Amino acid sequence: MGGAVTALVRRYTNRLRYPRLLLLTAVLFAVDLAVPDVLPFADEILLGLATVILARLRRREPSPTP
Repeated sequence: MGGAVTALVRRYTNRLRYPRLLLLTAVLFAVDLAVPDVLPFADEILLGLATVILARLRRREPSPTP
């Protein structure tokens, strides 16, 4: 089961434009949720939005030549 999930995640990240940046942002988001801060939930919301935006950026497919 773990191999199937890993293959699915790899297939998804191979289509992304910035897979390492997405991973870094997701890790920062997880750490930010664990560390208490002065202004609650402001940075969590911003990092969460950045993670979603990076996850939606796809590589552009080359246009077919006629």
